[in-house]
Amino acid sequence: MTSETLVPFEDVLAAYDPALGLEVHVELNTATKMFCGCPAVFGGEPNTQVCPTCLGLPGAMPVVNGKAVESAIRIGLALNCDIAEWCRFARKNYFYPDMPKNFQTSQYDEPIAFNGYMDVTLPDEGGDGETFRVEIERAHMEEDTGKSTHVGGSTGRIHGADYSLVDYNRAGIPLIEIVTRPILGAGEKAPAVARAYVSQLRDLIVALGVSEARMDQGNLRADVNLSLSPKGSGTLGTRTETKNVNSFRSVERAVRFEMQRHAAILDAGQAIFQETRHWHEDTGITTAGRPKSDADDYRYFPEPDLVPVAPSREWVEELRGTLPENPVLRRARLQESWGYTDLEMRDVVAAGVMGEIEQTVAAGASPQAARKWWLSELSRRANDAGVEITDLGVTPAQVAAVQALVDAGTVNDKLARQVFDGLLAGEGTPEEIVEKRGLAVVSDEGALSAAVDKAIAENPDVADKIRDGKVAAAGALIGAVMKEMRGQADAGRVRELVLEKLT
Repeated sequence: MTSETLVPFEDVLAAYDPALGLEVHVELNTATKMFCGCPAVFGGEPNTQVCPTCLGLPGAMPVVNGKAVESAIRIGLALNCDIAEWCRFARKNYFYPDMPKNFQTSQYDEPIAFNGYMDVTLPDEGGDGETFRVEIERAHMEEDTGKSTHVGGSTGRIHGADYSLVDYNRAGIPLIEIVTRPILGAGEKAPAVARAYVSQLRDLIVALGVSEARMDQGNLRADVNLSLSPKGSGTLGTRTETKNVNSFRSVERAVRFEMQRHAAILDAGQAIFQETRHWHEDTGITTAGRPKSDADDYRYFPEPDLVPVAPSREWVEELRGTLPENPVLRRARLQESWGYTDLEMRDVVAAGVMGEIEQTVAAGASPQAARKWWLSELSRRANDAGVEITDLGVTPAQVAAVQALVDAGTVNDKLARQVFDGLLAGEGTPEEIVEKRGLAVVSDEGALSAAVDKAIAENPDVADKIRDGKVAAAGALIGAVMKEMRGQADAGRVRELVLEKLT
C-alpha cells in the first residue's frame, strides 16, 4: 500500500471510528540486569556484558532485581495504578534470534501494577489545552531482548541483508511495559492524543528518575496499535501493531498513516491482516512485519525458577511518598510563576532545560534572563559542540552569577558571552574570568569622553545629522565607540555623552 492509495484523512473520519492502543517499553536505569548481575549500560563491545543467566545457558538460575521492582512500583503509583499484593513472572514463549532462551521472562495476567490512568493535555494554541483521559490496563516487568544487526542491503532490515549479527548485551535489561486500554472516542484527535500521551509519559518517567527515557537510544520505545470500525458501530476492528516507533512526531505520523491505510483496505472490501508493521521515518509509511500473535499463541505459563513478588503495603506507601510533583502540574506552576507565554514555555520544554532554568532562577536570576541564556547562548554552543545542553558543563549557579554581573553593570551581554567562553574553558568563576580577561565595562568618564570625541571627529557627517535633530543617527557613533573600546563601554552612558556633546 503506497501513499498514493491512501484515503484522505477527512474521509477516514467520515466513515470510521479509530481505536488506539499504545504499548510503551521503558528501559530502567538500574546498575545491573533484571535477573543477573551483568552491567545494564548502553554501549559496550558486542557480547561483553553477558553471563550464563542472560545467555540462557542450562542450569543458570535467575534472581529478581530489587531496584527494578521498586522502579516498577513507583511507575505504577505515578500512573494511578493499583499495586498488586502478590504477582508472578511468566514465560512468554516464541522464537526470535536475539532472544537466547527462546522465551521472554515477563508478566501477563498477574502484573505488578494495573487499573491506572493518565490525564493527557492536548496542545491548544488558543489557550488551555483539552484534557483526554488515557486508561492504563497494566504496567508489568519483563526483560529486554538482544539486538540484531542486519549487514548489507539498503534498508538495514533482514530482507536483502547479506548476513545478520546478534549482540546479547541488551538481553536481560530491565523493562517496564505500560499498556493502555483501547483509546476510543478520540476521532480526528487520535494522532495528537497518541503523541501527547507518549510525550507526557516520557516526562513522567524522567521526573521519577527511573530511566533516561531517551528514544534515540531505545530507552523508551512505543508500539502503536490501531484499528478502524464502521462509524457508530461500537465494535473494535482488526488491529495492526506498528513496532518500536522512536519519536513523538513519528508516533503521531504512524497513527495518521495507519488510519488512512486501513480505510483504503476496508473501502476496497478487503480485510485487515493482523500483523506487526515497521515504521519508516524517511518515507513516512509502514510496511508489513510478521503475523501478530494473540496471547494464547505465546503459551504463557508461570516461571518456575522465580518466586512470586509480594510488596508489602508499608513499602508501597513509603514509595508513594517519594513520587515527584506531577510534571504537568509543575510545568503549569512554573509557567505562571515565571510569566512565560505558552510559546516560550513550549520552547523551554522542547529544549529540556526547565529544571536548569528553575535552578537558575532560584540562584537569583530573573526568569527572562535565565531563559535567554539557556535557550540562546548555551543552546547554540551545545549545537556547535554536538552535545546535549545539559552536558556542556555550565551550571545554573554559574549562569545566575553571569547574569548578576550584567545586572550590576560589570559586564554587558556581549562581554558576558566571553565569560561563558571562560567557563567552558575551565578558567574559574565568572568573577575570576572577568578579572583575568579584563572584561569589565569601562565606566571612567574621562576615557568614555575621549572615545566619544574621537568618534565625532572621525564621523563629521553623522555628527552634523545629530546636530540637525536626527537623534537616531547616534547609533553609528555609539557603535564606533564600542568598537574602539572592544565592547567594554557602557552603551547607555556613551549615548548620553554623544547627545550631550551634539545637542
